[in-house]
Amino acid sequence: MKIYNTLTRMKEELIPLIEGEVKIYACGPTVYNYIHIGNARPICVFDILRRYLEFRGYKVTFVQNFTDIDDKIINKANAENTDYLTISERYIEEYKKDAVGLNVLAADIHPRATENMDEIIEIISKLIENGHAYATETGDVYFRTKSFDEYGKLSKQPLDDLESGARISVDEIKENPLDFALWKSAKPGEPMWEAPWGKGRPGWHIECSAMARRYLGETIDIHCGGQDLIFPHHENEIAQSECCNNAAFAKYWMHNGYINVDNKKMSKSLGNFFTVRDVAEQFGYEPIKYMLISSHYRSPINYNTEIITACKASLERLYNCRENLDFALQNAIDDVGADDESSKTQLNLHREHFITAMDDDLNTADALSSIFELTREINSLLADGKASKNLITFAISLFDELTDVLGIVQNKKKDSLSEEIEALIEKRTEARKNKDWALADEIRDELKARHVILEDTPQGIKWRIES
Repeated sequence: MKIYNTLTRMKEELIPLIEGEVKIYACGPTVYNYIHIGNARPICVFDILRRYLEFRGYKVTFVQNFTDIDDKIINKANAENTDYLTISERYIEEYKKDAVGLNVLAADIHPRATENMDEIIEIISKLIENGHAYATETGDVYFRTKSFDEYGKLSKQPLDDLESGARISVDEIKENPLDFALWKSAKPGEPMWEAPWGKGRPGWHIECSAMARRYLGETIDIHCGGQDLIFPHHENEIAQSECCNNAAFAKYWMHNGYINVDNKKMSKSLGNFFTVRDVAEQFGYEPIKYMLISSHYRSPINYNTEIITACKASLERLYNCRENLDFALQNAIDDVGADDESSKTQLNLHREHFITAMDDDLNTADALSSIFELTREINSLLADGKASKNLITFAISLFDELTDVLGIVQNKKKDSLSEEIEALIEKRTEARKNKDWALADEIRDELKARHVILEDTPQGIKWRIES
């Protein structure tokens, strides 16, 4: 597999530090509100990275943090006259609901900044000790940016250019405008922790360095997140981690592209800011997921109602194929067809195309195309109603395997509603056999009220819910 490494600006072959194992750290949300569709993109994309690596046989350790102490969380708590813990706990739970809706797997470890204060203080102490950081009279601690010769290597920005654009706030005492906060001194009414240089709380960047080191080690395989995190967040993570550990922080850096709304940058001030919950209430979660993976992860995505509606229609095509397979299996003959092996070989070509696409820097757009090619071939095989049970079972397994890697068509298995509808259809069929037309018509009207469309086929009655 090759992935595009932001650090080198090249596609590189994935060679893990330990053969057969991949350690991934993904920057998670700051939990002060519902996640928006921009937040959802890295969550979905890097969940698929993890799924695909596991599909390819790697043992993956996936860590995604929650930033549970931050200015935004404190401001929200103050506005609601409560504490930071109440806010962070609330929105961690809301995140989990959205993640389930998007069919995103829980990380192996979901660490929180406040649970790693000892590790944070230990790293800051070492940085002060080796001259890469300094404490001020006010109890703030800053990273000494000029002490790290490679600062800017991820964002590819020269230090002089970065310095010229940096500013110092009136309440900051820095040696250099580009120095960044590792520790913020205590302010009235804010949560605080004890540290050798004074009470306070950690800066944003240091928490990820601490959690990555604690749970994955000093050097990790892949660090990933949104494109907006390249500078300053990930640049600062590299500086403080490598100066503390005297080792490379991450071998590969992966970043997803932005999301625009109606070709404009998503912004609360423009009134085009959408949470995942908002969009899901109107369209459902799965069309959001489909939209986020229908383009290559490094490409920008444009969101509007026409695009999400088209995504919903594309998903319906996949669901129709899966339902056709279930229906065909119920009515298939037991015999193995004479050309089953040839058909299986042909179907397997789409699996190979899927792998080729995903091996090329996680190209989910081309991988989806492979699934639709598979869908067309499956529908063709089922058209005459003569496919054997053996072949249909193989097709189901293949279809499920590939869609599961992408985390879509997640409602494949029959739910209680499906069983209820099928029971009504069977009852209506029996009523018609018994010439109980009144009961048959009553059941027909009930199915119609539920928007159930019936279709007579040589193999029996098929049904679907009208869109």
